[in-house]
Amino acid sequence: MLKALINGLFLSSLVITGVSPVFAACTDEAGPEVNWANCDFSGIDLSNRDLTNAIFTGAILENADFSGAILENADFNFAVLHNARFDGALMNKTRLVAVKAENASFRKTMLENSRLSRAQLKNADFTESRADAAIFYEARLESADFTAARLNRASFEQAKLVKADFSQAQLKQSVLSGARLWQAGFNRAVLVKAVFDQADCRDADFSKADLTKASFREAEIEESVFNGAILKDTIWADYKRCRSSSIGVCK
Repeated sequence: MLKALINGLFLSSLVITGVSPVFAACTDEAGPEVNWANCDFSGIDLSNRDLTNAIFTGAILENADFSGAILENADFNFAVLHNARFDGALMNKTRLVAVKAENASFRKTMLENSRLSRAQLKNADFTESRADAAIFYEARLESADFTAARLNRASFEQAKLVKADFSQAQLKQSVLSGARLWQAGFNRAVLVKAVFDQADCRDADFSKADLTKASFREAEIEESVFNGAILKDTIWADYKRCRSSSIGVCK
């Protein structure tokens, strides 16, 4: 009786203040602004669906297929997305904070200005994705594949990128400060003005990468490979600025 009275007063207050109560309904049809927070839709096929502004907060979506879907401004924070597919999906300004998405596929996905901080993305595939200005702060990206991805102005601060592959990727002005990049690959990557300050780059491969005006202040670069890399005006680990003619070796 008392609980019903309290709930009635709460709903009345929302009406008076003009705020509409929003509840997740797992039976609602998939579409723009659908609220499936905390719902379990493992294995669901939502390929090519329009899910703009949809809410999937805390949902379980393992093995789900979102290929080609429109997911701009959608909220996946804290969702479980292991083995989910987002290939070719439109996910600009999408929130994926702290998701669990090991082995998820984001091939050719649009992720510009999206937030993936503290996401668990081990072995995730971002091949040819476009994620300019995306935030991967403290994300777990061990063995993730970013081959030929566009990641200009993206942030990977404090991220774990052990054995990640950024071959032929574009990372102009991207920030990787404090990241763990042990054995990561940047072969032929464009890293103009990228920041690696205090990053662990041991055994990383920067062969033929463009590191013009990049910064490695206080980074660990022991045994890193820079064969054929452009080191024009690059700031080295000891704060030395490489000469404009430096190729492969900071002079």
